[in-house]
Amino acid sequence: MQDRATRIVMLVIAALLALFVLQPYVTGYLFSAREPRPVAARGDLSDYERSTIRVFETVAPSVVQVVALSGRGPAGGEPAASGTGFLWDAAGHVVTNHHVVENGSSFVVRLASGEVLQADVVGRAPNYDLAVLRVQRQGGLPAPVSVGSSADLKVGQTAYAIGNPFGLDQSLTTGIISALKRRLPTSGGREVADVIQTDAAINPGNSGGPLLDSSGRLIGVNTAIFSPSGTNAGIGFAIPVDVVNRVVPELIRNGRVPTPGIGILAGDETLAAQLGVNGVIVADVVPGSPADQAGLRGVNLRAGIIGDVIVAVGSNPVRHLSDLTDQLERTGIGNTVSLTILRNNQRQTLNVAVVDVGEQTPRARRP
Repeated sequence: MQDRATRIVMLVIAALLALFVLQPYVTGYLFSAREPRPVAARGDLSDYERSTIRVFETVAPSVVQVVALSGRGPAGGEPAASGTGFLWDAAGHVVTNHHVVENGSSFVVRLASGEVLQADVVGRAPNYDLAVLRVQRQGGLPAPVSVGSSADLKVGQTAYAIGNPFGLDQSLTTGIISALKRRLPTSGGREVADVIQTDAAINPGNSGGPLLDSSGRLIGVNTAIFSPSGTNAGIGFAIPVDVVNRVVPELIRNGRVPTPGIGILAGDETLAAQLGVNGVIVADVVPGSPADQAGLRGVNLRAGIIGDVIVAVGSNPVRHLSDLTDQLERTGIGNTVSLTILRNNQRQTLNVAVVDVGEQTPRARRP
């Protein structure tokens, strides 16, 4: 009787072991999906998803890839730079960054459809890192991007960037406006004020692409990233659309943008901070300029004098070079500004004419 019980127990154990070993095969046989699975019904998209899709589908056809080539002719040479641009008007003008086109001899624009068109530069504004090209075909182009305003932007509102990061076309990234009123140095030796900061991913190749609000309106032109590695680190910058909307028509009309200035060379802001100076140091004065005529004085190395320090324009304080250039632009060429300066720790007021200094060759940051 005991032997029989032992055999039964052994058989049960063997059966359990067999089931354990065979279980994956049995499961695979019984439950494998050997036919296409039925499609589950999709729930409604969220309002945010619908808004994002609408922005992309509306604007993406107007966003292009801009390629600067090193040579001319049918071959065009090797690519010197690649970035993004967008259609500005029905005449085929394309807005992009100046640094995208500055080293190119000829240019091509690739539309969202894949069509490649030759393009010519009609205007450059290195002081704003903006440039305008015109494609060599004006018919049948996508609609221009709608233009918004950067004057009423709020930190925290949604921002969308469309571009060609690393040459990958029609990429959409989303984020928020993470800061306003940033200052951005440009290759023209000046600083753009009121620059938009966003955490929407911006990588090499996005330069010149549109930054959009939730209505799909242009609010800025993506121009730079802050990143030790050279790739997106969550801090990108865009030229505000109010600046773009002022500069681009001037580039289309004249090929250049007048640069309001008074004829000074501004001292390095790092040095000013080290010296405890709260203002713009006048490093040098251009002979015959309005600043020279008004009596502004530059640095005197022999005497060890740092020169005049501009601390206000009218009632507006000047702490950085961008404060000064912003006020000169607001004043406009042909008008006069009232400068408050510090000279030998004494405040003085000088009236200085604002002229176009854009055609002068900058030796330093020239306002």
